[in-house]
Amino acid sequence: MSIKALKGFKDILPDEVGLWQVIERKARDIFHRYGFEEIKVPILEKTELFVRTIGESTDIVEKEMYTFEDRNGASIAMRPEGTASVIRAYIENGLYVRGSVQRLYTIGPMFRHERPQKGRLRQFHQMSVEVLGSDRAMIDTEVMAMAWQLLQEIGLEASLEINSLGCPACRPSFKETLQDFINERIDHLCEDCKRRSVTNPLRVLDCKSDNCQEQYTSAPSIIEHLCEVCSDHFNEVKGALNLLGVPYRVNPAMVRGLDYYTRTAFELITTELGAQGAIGAGGRYDGLVKQLGGPDVPGIGFALGMERLVMLLSQKDAHESQSGLDLFLVTLGEVAYEKGFHLMQMLRSLGVRVMMDHEGRSMKNQMKQANKQKPRFALILGEDELAKREVALKDMDSGEQELVELATDFENWANVIKTKIK
Repeated sequence: MSIKALKGFKDILPDEVGLWQVIERKARDIFHRYGFEEIKVPILEKTELFVRTIGESTDIVEKEMYTFEDRNGASIAMRPEGTASVIRAYIENGLYVRGSVQRLYTIGPMFRHERPQKGRLRQFHQMSVEVLGSDRAMIDTEVMAMAWQLLQEIGLEASLEINSLGCPACRPSFKETLQDFINERIDHLCEDCKRRSVTNPLRVLDCKSDNCQEQYTSAPSIIEHLCEVCSDHFNEVKGALNLLGVPYRVNPAMVRGLDYYTRTAFELITTELGAQGAIGAGGRYDGLVKQLGGPDVPGIGFALGMERLVMLLSQKDAHESQSGLDLFLVTLGEVAYEKGFHLMQMLRSLGVRVMMDHEGRSMKNQMKQANKQKPRFALILGEDELAKREVALKDMDSGEQELVELATDFENWANVIKTKIK
């Protein structure tokens, strides 16, 4: 019996990797334009980190985290999201002394033991972006505009939905009103919502049950309960989005699945992935750093799901093709093979992506191999070409072929060929 990948875990094959690379390159480019720096954080963390940040009553902590005990009996978790790990690293390494505002991002795998479905796996990949040290509404807007710009530049369309979740000063009154609303409908709710209504009433609004959502159509809006400071902050965010020309819709029913969010919350939604329409989400978490033992600094961030971005680009077929070879060397005869092998290495040292056949195949079969590799050019080198110091260079898209005269000095061959194909 052959061993297969675990349920919810997927191999990313060579012909798929190109799309991932396109997205990551574009993301890093845009993040750096906005002054962000990359940080790499461990996959394994103490379970306590996620219990304290995400919240004990969340589905992630209660049902979905991969946890185990190490040899010393400590509870270890595979990270289910990126923000907690970045903040732990920010505190532990004293990154706050580098400057009052830190802009950080990380890209990598996350793990949640949930039912696999379209665009959602048990091992999934996220780009997690964090700004630590500023509570300005303009920062909220800048972060959302950056996420929006990334989607635009990789050729995707999504709608931006925003809300405010208030702060510790104004949220209690909303929770009380919401609790009364829920209690009136408690007999019509699913078991998860009944449990959440006691542990964390806001979470019931995030229920995926159609029946429950019907019950919540007339639920009270947290926006109506915002204190003056939170209301002003939210108005500034909307005004700044209007200023930048970023389209958005206020969704008063939006809540976030993690307990640490305050004030601004947002999601990027697409209609092309069925029920799992969110391709990115985030918000502000002003008390989280202090809660983890760090300085009392505000923060905001978001995460984008890589699998969903790749899936959308594959469906649209509006992406760059995978970066393949610049050149495939076709050699005929042992002398040409040896010269070609040397030439290939020289070209690689000049930054040319090049491959050749090592199995002594015929010219016809080498050209078949070249077609599979999809190079931009093929270079045909045989004993006659060596004697005449010229090679046949074929454009694999147009089929046009030209003879390229090579310098007398073999060491200059690589430079001549590079100039022709670049």
